[in-house]
Amino acid sequence: MAEDPSRILIVDNDARSLQLLEMLFKAEGYVTETATNGEDALKFIPGFRPDLIVLDVILPGIDGFQVAGRLKLDPATKTIPIIMVGTPDNRGSEIRALQMGAEEFLTKPIERTELWVRVRNLLRLREFSRFLEQHNHILEEQVAARTQELREAYRDTILTMVRAAEFKDEETGNHVQRISYYCRDMAEEMGLGDEFTEQLFYASPMHDIGKIAIPDAILLKPGGFTPEEWAIMKGHTTYGAKILEKGNSPYIKMGAEIALNHHERWDGGGYPNGSKGEEIPLSARIMNIADIYDTLRSKRPYKPALAHEKTMEVITVGDGRTMPGHFDPQVLAAFMRCAKRWREIYDTNAD
Repeated sequence: MAEDPSRILIVDNDARSLQLLEMLFKAEGYVTETATNGEDALKFIPGFRPDLIVLDVILPGIDGFQVAGRLKLDPATKTIPIIMVGTPDNRGSEIRALQMGAEEFLTKPIERTELWVRVRNLLRLREFSRFLEQHNHILEEQVAARTQELREAYRDTILTMVRAAEFKDEETGNHVQRISYYCRDMAEEMGLGDEFTEQLFYASPMHDIGKIAIPDAILLKPGGFTPEEWAIMKGHTTYGAKILEKGNSPYIKMGAEIALNHHERWDGGGYPNGSKGEEIPLSARIMNIADIYDTLRSKRPYKPALAHEKTMEVITVGDGRTMPGHFDPQVLAAFMRCAKRWREIYDTNAD
């Protein structure tokens, strides 16, 4: 998407590490700027306008955590991805870095292959954010002449972002494709109109776009999470909304509300905000039951696949973890009317 070379700011008071990283990035064609302390880094940013910041935890004066915190609180810099770097003997540093808003954490000595994977993914994320900002200006100029070609461009953008998220989480298979079909079917069943139904069809695959910002060590971890890791994992909802917040098309606006709210529950027991009832957008209430149905039907590293009949029982009767009270009653009633068609959708589009 971006034609100019990406700009990377490296902040480290270790001259050897600074020189090595600068040499590696320049060899790959990136434009770099360096700083040896947090104050200088903050001064460089407005003029340099980095696409990515590699930030050491230990700095003279204000430390890396404080720098990251200031950047993420400033609307002008909050979307710049940050890779923080620290020592491997302090697990607390990684958790704190992620809580301060850093997108990734690497330990010294940095493994080159791991560095390139993180840099590539985060620069791709940054390009998406900038693309959506630019899209606002394009839309203002073309509102009077919105055509099918422009609509297809929105859809292509959505598919590109969804593919990027799938790259991080390959276990989902045909999950996002099935989600579109479930959501469209339920919107039609509920009589929500052609415009809403079309927007939901294209917006629903973006529900987990925020996972592109979750560190691989957590996203791909087998087994359960620690409380700290689970708190970070739940952040994919707010990350997704942040990625999509600059979009001005109806698809991306609905995608942002779905990304943020698809784990909220009708009874208020969901996350990230504990919204309840009609505080939750209708698009997200539909997405929630579609996501749960498909997740229960699908095999994952941490669970076996359930048959359609057992999945119906879990959703309509409950199993302790999933209960009928979690769902909008009207959406749950529509689900029961749609169930046979959803079974066909799953079987036709199985992984």
